[in-house]
Parts: sequence; C-alpha cells; structure tokens
Amino acid sequence: MKTVTHWIAGKPFGGAAGASGTGGAAGASGTWGPVTDPATGEVTTRVAMGGADEVAAAVAAAKDAYAGWRTSSLAQRTAILFRYRELLDARRDDLAALITAEQGKVHADALGEVARGLEIVELACGLGAALKGETSTEVSSLVDVVSVRQPLGVIVGISPFNFPAMIGMWMFPMAIACGNTFVHKPSSKAPSASMLLAELAAEAGVPDGVLNIVHGDEVAVNALLDHPDVAAVSFVGSTPVARHVYRRAAATGKRVQALGGAKNHMVVLPDADLDAAAEAAVTAAYGSAGQRCMAVSVVVAVGAAGDALVPRIVERAGRVRIGPGDDPASEMGPLVTRAHRDDVADYVAGAAAQGADVVLDGRDFTVEGLENGHWMGISLLDRVRTDSDAYRNEIFGPVLCVVRAESYAEAVRIVNDSPFGNASSIFTRDGGAARRFQLEVETGMVGVNVPMPVPVGYHSFGGWKDSAFGDHRMYGGEAVHFYTRGKVITSRWPEQAEAAAG
Repeated sequence: MKTVTHWIAGKPFGGAAGASGTGGAAGASGTWGPVTDPATGEVTTRVAMGGADEVAAAVAAAKDAYAGWRTSSLAQRTAILFRYRELLDARRDDLAALITAEQGKVHADALGEVARGLEIVELACGLGAALKGETSTEVSSLVDVVSVRQPLGVIVGISPFNFPAMIGMWMFPMAIACGNTFVHKPSSKAPSASMLLAELAAEAGVPDGVLNIVHGDEVAVNALLDHPDVAAVSFVGSTPVARHVYRRAAATGKRVQALGGAKNHMVVLPDADLDAAAEAAVTAAYGSAGQRCMAVSVVVAVGAAGDALVPRIVERAGRVRIGPGDDPASEMGPLVTRAHRDDVADYVAGAAAQGADVVLDGRDFTVEGLENGHWMGISLLDRVRTDSDAYRNEIFGPVLCVVRAESYAEAVRIVNDSPFGNASSIFTRDGGAARRFQLEVETGMVGVNVPMPVPVGYHSFGGWKDSAFGDHRMYGGEAVHFYTRGKVITSRWPEQAEAAAG
C-alpha cells in the first residue's frame, strides 16, 4: 500500500520517502488515515495524520526559513517561481493522475484544475510589480514619505478535497512570492497531489522550510490555528468549518481569509437562449460530480422558462457519460467517499416528501464491474421549495434543484434571501435586465450568460455572506494585501542642505 508522509524542512517527515512522498513511519503521532480510490471503493493509500508534534515541527521549520527568505531578492524569488512553473507544466499529467486516483474527477477535469493553478503561479512570477511601494518627496521641507509592503511571517493554508492541487496553488505561490513561508494542510482524503507540488518546489530551488506540508484532521487544524508563530490563515471548505477557522484564528490575532460553502443560483429569464441555458446548467451542475464550490446547484426559472427548460436539461443530462476518471470516455466520475455519496443520496430520497418533483433520480446508478465505487447518478429536482433541505443545504453532489419564480424581482429576492453569497448568474438576451442583476444581486461573483463566473487570476475570487469570512479574497491584487502588511516611513535629512552648500 502506498504511504504518504508529511513534508517538513524540504524533505519527507516521519520516515524514508520515495518519488511521491511515500514510505516510512507516520512520525510523532504514529497514526494513519485511509485514502480510497473513489471508482473502486478500495483503500489504496495510507496518509500520516499529524498532531501537535508535526505542527510544531512544520511551523518551526517555516519560522527558521523566514529570516532568510524574507530578505531574498525579488529577482531570486521570481527566478525560482519561473522554474517551478516550468516543472509543473511538464508534470501536468502526473498531477492530474494523482487527482483522479484520489478525488475521482475525470482526467480532463483534473487537467483543468492544474491549468487553473498554474495561472496563479504565473501571476506570482510577476509579483514584483505588485509589491512596488509609493514615494512622496518634499511633503515638508526636506521630508520624504515612503510606503512599502512587507511579508507577515509564517502563513497556514488549509485546503479541501475537491481541488487537491489547485487551491493549494492559489495560496502558497502568492504567499511565498511576497516573502512569507508556508505550512499547507491539505485534505487527507486526497493528499498525494500536494506532496508532488512540494517535491517540485524543492526541485525548483525553494529553500528548505519555505514550503511545508502537514496532513491530518481537526487535531492538526486546531493546532495550526492556535500556534503563536502563525501570522495568517487561508482556508477553503464548508461554511461551518470556515466560521470555526475564522473565529478561532482571529481570537489569537491572526489575519484570516476563510471561504465557505455555496448555493450558487442560475436565474433563467423567459427570453434566454434556453438551449444554451440547459447546456450550461448541465455542465455547471454535474461537472466534477457537483463537487466544486462554483457548481450551479439551483436554477431559478422565471415564468414560462421553467416548463421549456426542464425537458432540455433532462435530454442533455441523459447524454452525460459517467464512469471512472481514468477512462477517457468518462465525463463525470464518482463521489470522493462512500459516506459523502450516501449523504447526497439522502437529499434526493427526502426531496419528494418535501414537495419536489424528482425528475431524475441517480441513487441506483452503478458502473458494471465497479459496483463498490462511490457512484451517484445525475439527479434533477423540480419545483423545489426554498424551505426544503435540498434547497437550504450545500449538497456538494450531482443534484440540481429547479425553483420556479413568477418574475425577475422574485428571482432576485430568492437569490438574495439565501444565506450563501458565493456566485450567481443570469441567462437573458435583455441587457437592461442583466445590468440590473449585476448591481442588485448579493453575491461576490456574478455571471451574465456564464454559469460559473470564476475570475481570471489577475482579478480576485471570493463570495459574500456565509460564503466568506474575513476582509480579503483569494488571489489577484487582494492576495498581495492579505499576505503583506503596510509600513509608512517618514524621513528628513537636513545634512543634505549643508552638503549641497559646501
């Protein structure tokens, strides 16, 4: 069985390791967690589960490395990040294969995840321009004022199972480009991609201790949140855990950005291109088996749009090929664990009793020869009530809810009444309605005839309300502000006048 250890101070921690951080003992805690192949249901890997000792070792390594890294030149950091980008590009398929084996998404989706992560690495390569300060001369007689941004210290990143490579790449390249050091706590359900990212960083020249990895559960998370030498925490996950991370880390004075759950709405007006809207709904709701925070989980069909749209969704959903992620013909893979698959199925099972029409029921789906895999077919629930469990909760699976609204105003009210505020979109040919929607909807990301409005890397990613805690969003310019702090220097050199006179 493959073994995944921690990565601390530039090497595997807890035992000898091979090409993907394999082998050896778990380290001080001595405990292991199972990693399952979602397509077969078999445990293929064991991952070391860290505790206070591993956290202490990782933070100490990061703190020791900080003194040298923060004073390294921007040219040196940039050169290393450029080399890192080239190594990542050459190993795209290897990273994608690790993602598919442990998370379950199809290879094309996994390659897309790596590409999105690379976009942020490329952004970090050019961070020198974003770190420029400001200077004002002669604000008073012989007085100058300079504003600079300096790194914080040791940064912690906690990332979820659904994007094992990308979300880590959203965090640590920007953090270390700013001069910080980093401790990453990836999901123990899909840990191998993070280890390859660390190995390639070391190969690119990232100094020992600048990037560290500790695997584990809430024990490791809480130890990181409480550690006095951690300056900031970046988190992506569910809303309850995001709220916990924000409160616990902020209570000790740490800077925190914590992105939580989502219930992304796609409003479809009667004038929309309904074929395009149906195609978008299927792609956005069922891609990656619905296990992504930007998935469309609710379609709000306005007026006559609903009766025309639902059959179109059914027709397109029936063409989606579900199978193991390493099969090139597969378009949707399994769910990450058996327990998660059963939770998703429970929402479908209870939908009819809470007033929904179960148009498509994916609970009995399986793949021949892989019956023990974590399979869940496509499910479509129509006429879903906004007080039902399927609507109120983040299902995080291949389940799409259709809510009916009589008017544009009612549709916007439905979106804005949701406690989540991650993303929303509108499908319409009416420019005036689209403009109103952009300004009136209460979500952090908005799409117009785009179902999943994921911003490009040089803008910032994040939601509102219960979808995000903290004042800073992911990547883009806001990442620079999150990973640095400002300093203003006022100076006066009167001897310059004497020297000039002499």
